[in-house]
Amino acid sequence: MTSTKRWLLAGFALLYICGAVGAKRNFKCPSGCSCSKETIICVGTSHVPRTVPNEINSLSMVNGSIAEITEGMFSLMPSLQLLLLNANSLTTIKDDAFSGLPHLEYLFIEGNKIETITKNSFRGLRDLTHLSLANNKMRFLPRDLFFDLDSLLELDLRGNSFQCTCENKWLMTWLKNTNATVSDVFCAGPSDMKGKRLSDLPIPPGECISTDFVRHQSIPIQSMSADIFSFKEDIYVAMAAPNSNSCVVMEWDHIEMNFRKFDNITGKSVVGCKSVLIDNHVLIIVTQLFGGSHIYKFDDQQNKFTKFQTIEVFNISKPNDIEVFQMDGDWYFVIVDSSKAGLSTLYKWTDQPDRNETGFYSYQFLHEWFRDTDAEYVEVDGKSYLILASRSQPPVIYLWNKSTLKFILHGEIPSVDDVVAVKAFREEDELYLALTCYIGDSKVLKWTNKQFTEVQTLPSRGAMILQPFSFSDRHYLALGSDYSFTQIYLWDAETKTFHKFKDIYVQSPRSFTVVTTDRRNFIFSSSFKGKSMVFEHIIVDLSL
Repeated sequence: MTSTKRWLLAGFALLYICGAVGAKRNFKCPSGCSCSKETIICVGTSHVPRTVPNEINSLSMVNGSIAEITEGMFSLMPSLQLLLLNANSLTTIKDDAFSGLPHLEYLFIEGNKIETITKNSFRGLRDLTHLSLANNKMRFLPRDLFFDLDSLLELDLRGNSFQCTCENKWLMTWLKNTNATVSDVFCAGPSDMKGKRLSDLPIPPGECISTDFVRHQSIPIQSMSADIFSFKEDIYVAMAAPNSNSCVVMEWDHIEMNFRKFDNITGKSVVGCKSVLIDNHVLIIVTQLFGGSHIYKFDDQQNKFTKFQTIEVFNISKPNDIEVFQMDGDWYFVIVDSSKAGLSTLYKWTDQPDRNETGFYSYQFLHEWFRDTDAEYVEVDGKSYLILASRSQPPVIYLWNKSTLKFILHGEIPSVDDVVAVKAFREEDELYLALTCYIGDSKVLKWTNKQFTEVQTLPSRGAMILQPFSFSDRHYLALGSDYSFTQIYLWDAETKTFHKFKDIYVQSPRSFTVVTTDRRNFIFSSSFKGKSMVFEHIIVDLSL
């Protein structure tokens, strides 16, 4: 005999015993219900009785069409001790669904279609002794769901589809520690756990957390790049904005928790803004398609950036990237030239006031005629390398020669064409490269046996940036394309590859840069055709 039939028979017996008293009731029994002095039994109804005597202490509603239990749904029956809601169409139980029922002892919600129960559904039921949620469709229960049930003696969770994953870690722990009698609860998944009792499983180690990227701020500036730097305990970003002919410097507002405009370095078709901090002075290297390129220095008295130096660009025709690095105590930067007629050029910092030479000066011309797109400086095995990507040939590798103090051609990365960006990153002390390919698949390479070998490909039609970045122990790749959503990939330490994690929308992204401030983590994304975007990296507790 089903539990529904048992409760119906009990209810009708109670009606029979109390029939004489029921005849004296002074309220109209709702349609589809049978009533006595203390009991209401409804079959096939869709509404909770609204006008009932205070003496009613038992309500049964079966085979009805109620879809959800909302806050205070039964609060007009404060004397209820038993509530039975079996075989309805319930899918959801919301917070404080049973508020106003301080005397409720028996609650049966069996044979429904419940998938969602909120964390505070049973809040306030401190006298509840028997609870049944059997034969529903629940896969997970929110953490501390039974926290308020101080008097609970029996709990029935049979006939659900519980997943034995970290989201139910709290339930596994609770089952081992509770004094209540609980029916056997079996795993419905994953496949390797199916059929096992939750109470028999070991508690999964670690925390049950994931992460997410949520939009924090949109900035109405189209930009080619975004370079983050800190100065005097403040955070700034320098944005190359060719359409507005400027390098826009923005400052983090610690009160409003947003970026606000700080300074505007005007120019002509600015395509690069890169900062460098030397001797407690902030310099910004600004490259332009027209009008030459310059270095600006922050002036404390004027509280703005002023022109410090005009860069020698005799062999630069079409600057595309700036790579700044420090090597053996000296500062350098490379301006990457993407024209057929120009030469990518290495500049070195010189500080000789007596010779009137303080600034960056051209130090070495690299290869020509190769339409370079990006440069990346890396150190590995005690040696310094400079990698130049190109749209007309495979990426080439330069090695720093400590005798001549020059970069010499070391080799190339074969079988890779049309590379628009190259970025280095490390995983478990291993060096990797992320190569962005506009046509075909972008690639992840690993440094092995003194050369880079391919370990993963990522479909990337129209991609302009494949940017690695990390927050704590979580490592990501952002694949930005002109034709689709930006795809975020997450590093899997077991397979040592990246797996698809999330899509975010940035129109024509060109860079993704990490910002950490005020104990919060962000990604700043420049956009060539739309608004630049700031996304916050947040921790998500899956067991909530």
